[in-house]
Amino acid sequence: AHAPLAAASPGGDECLEEDEDELEPGLDEAEAEPETGSGTKAAGGTRGAVLTRRGITLRVLLRDGLLEPARGVLSIYYLGKKFVGDLGADGTITWQETGQVFNSPSAWATHCKRLVNPAKKSGCGWASVRYKGQKLDQYKAAWLRKHQPNAPPAEESLASEGEEEEMPEDEEEEATREGRAPPGSSDGALCFADHGPPGKRLESKPRVPVRYCTLGTRDSARNPQTLVEVTSFAAINKFQPFNVAISSNVLLLLDFHSHLTRSEVVGYLGGRWDTNTQLLTVLRAFPCRTRLGDAEAAGAVEEEICQSLFLRGLSLVGWYHSHPFGPALPSLHDIDAQMDYQLKLQGSGNGFQPCLALICGPYYHGNPGVESKIAPFWVMPPPEQRPNDYGIPMDVEVAYIQDGFLTNDVLQEMTLLVEFYKGAPDLVKFQELWSQDQTYLDKLKGSLASRTPKDQSFTHILEQIYSLLKLSS
Repeated sequence: AHAPLAAASPGGDECLEEDEDELEPGLDEAEAEPETGSGTKAAGGTRGAVLTRRGITLRVLLRDGLLEPARGVLSIYYLGKKFVGDLGADGTITWQETGQVFNSPSAWATHCKRLVNPAKKSGCGWASVRYKGQKLDQYKAAWLRKHQPNAPPAEESLASEGEEEEMPEDEEEEATREGRAPPGSSDGALCFADHGPPGKRLESKPRVPVRYCTLGTRDSARNPQTLVEVTSFAAINKFQPFNVAISSNVLLLLDFHSHLTRSEVVGYLGGRWDTNTQLLTVLRAFPCRTRLGDAEAAGAVEEEICQSLFLRGLSLVGWYHSHPFGPALPSLHDIDAQMDYQLKLQGSGNGFQPCLALICGPYYHGNPGVESKIAPFWVMPPPEQRPNDYGIPMDVEVAYIQDGFLTNDVLQEMTLLVEFYKGAPDLVKFQELWSQDQTYLDKLKGSLASRTPKDQSFTHILEQIYSLLKLSS
């Protein structure tokens, strides 16, 4: 089942891992002493002398009470994927998804990371496996402070040095994920579970986009929020590998969603893929009404969207998110996430199926006029001889279909979104001025004008929704 994931974008640096699987035999015996009351000589005795940082295993931490065996307490986040493990009383780790048992954090981390990125040599287990959300190497450090207060700290920092190199690319820290975090829907209801709910991260200082050709090989020191200019297929003498048509109601709803909050939003796209004509038609947007870190809500929302897709006979064909005050260009993080999703959709056994990403920049002052820029992109894998490069974000040409009327679906979604963000601290204050002569509400109406159907019978309903917005903010 994991074969399709194996092609995911390669990661970065090697890791100077002190692999606890390869301990000298002496250490292991010293550590595995009989339980009969001998725990008391732990700190002093011979063991205190032989146990370097390398010698501290999960068994040591369990025996000395720093960790407790339990189901689902261990986790790894790597390139947008989440792995969950059970900690056994004997110090083994059982990976929940497959039931495989591993003898150490390194063995488990290496295995999981290689599924995502076959180029990985080591797993940096202690630095990337978390116990109840806290990295294991912090528990190791705590054990050392307690049992070997006089041990030279130099060794500890040396051992951690390599582990740190990998962090920026590996660790899917909720705070740095531009407001998106793994929602943790364990049933994998939606193929894109990792991108999860939008958060409260306000757009900080303006980010200056870089050109793809200046990126070179992956560099873990590079900020994952770096924006990258998109490349046209013509510029590299290639044809776009598929055609795309998007209905105006999709743009209307995702543009409306993106305008409501100063935080990033995210949602899914439903539609159909026709292998004969190689045409991807995007027919419906499904906004995620969830908040950062609210794992339970995210799971329920995704389940609901899944059923909604199924009932309408639609497939999952992509996702959208917003850059509220920035340009509608993908960040390095977005490129990796999109690459991931493309592989997942491709791996569904029915041949190639494209996955489309849309970015909406509602309040970027660099947009001409009041209309939000909605930019479709797709990621081309790096050339085979350069597997450690980032994927190439490609500009996708799209045909827009003007819908004849607003569906009840869309109107209901708009109403539910207003309800969801009502009273939120990051809700846009629509009566305030966006520019010298326009309020935020004027800006929103202006942006939606080009995306509303010609049929005027819905105007009064839209006006009702706008007045709800005024009240709620």
